Amino acid sequence: MATLLESWRYLPFHLSPNLLEIGSFQLRYYSLMYLVAFGVTYLLVRRRIGREGYPYRIEQVQDYFVWAIFGLILGARLGYVLFYNFSYYLGHPLEILLPFEFTNGIRFVGISGMSYHGGAIGVIVATALFCRRQGADFWNWADLFAPAIPLGYTFGRIGNFINGELYGRATDVPWGMIFPLDADHLVRHPSQLYEALGEGVLLFLLLWAIRRRSPFDGFLFGLYVIGYGTARFVIEYFREPDAQLGLFLGLFSMGQLLCLLMIAAGGLILAVRKPQAVT
Repeated sequence: MATLLESWRYLPFHLSPNLLEIGSFQLRYYSLMYLVAFGVTYLLVRRRIGREGYPYRIEQVQDYFVWAIFGLILGARLGYVLFYNFSYYLGHPLEILLPFEFTNGIRFVGISGMSYHGGAIGVIVATALFCRRQGADFWNWADLFAPAIPLGYTFGRIGNFINGELYGRATDVPWGMIFPLDADHLVRHPSQLYEALGEGVLLFLLLWAIRRRSPFDGFLFGLYVIGYGTARFVIEYFREPDAQLGLFLGLFSMGQLLCLLMIAAGGLILAVRKPQAVT
C-alpha cells in the first residue's frame, strides 16, 4: 500500500504534457483535450436533437460551434486579463492577444492565462448573437447544450492535470500529489481532478438525468449556472489561490467571488423565466 501511494503521489512527474514533439513543434495533450471536449459536446447535442425533438438542424449546430469557440477563446483570455492580472496587462497591453513577451526584448512565450468565467461570458454573448442571426430562441438553445457542457468540461480539467497546472493547496491527505511546476514540491490536493469530478461528471449526471423534465426554457441552463458555481465555489477551498491575488478578506479567492455572481445569476434566470412559462 505504501508503494502504491508513493507511486500515486509522484504520478505527475511521469506525465508529459506533450503528446507529440517534432523539432520545435509540440502537440500538447491539453490541446487534444479541448478537441475531445468539443467532440463529446457535439455528439451529445446531436443525440438530443435526434431523439428529443429539438427543432434544429445539425448544420446549425456545426455553424454554432465556430461562434462558440471564438467567443470562448476571446472571452477566456480577456476574462483572465480583467479578473486575474489586470495591473500587469495594463502595462503590457501587447501581450494580451500576442504570443510574445516584450519585457526584455521580444520573446515567444505563447498565450497563457485563461479564465473559465470570462470564457462563459464570451460563449453567452456569441450564443445570443448566433440565435438572433438564426431566429432561434436563446433559452431553448441554451437548454439544448447545458446538459452536455459539463462532460466536455471534464476533459479540459484532465488536460490541466496532465499539464501539472492549477494544482491544489498543501495537504496531508493520503491521496495528495506533488507537481513538477510547484517550486516548493509540497504534497497538494489534485484539485484539477476534484473539478473534473464535481464540475464535470457529477453535474453532467444530474443535468442529463433531468433533461427531459425541464418545466420551462432556461431551466436547464439556469440549473447549470447554479450547479457549476456551487461546485466550483466549494472546490476552490482546495485549490491554490492565484499568487498575484491571494485571498480577498483572507477568505475568498477570485474564482469564488465570480462563482457567487454565477449562483446569483442562475437563481435570477430561474426566477425570471418561471413566471413566463406559467402565463
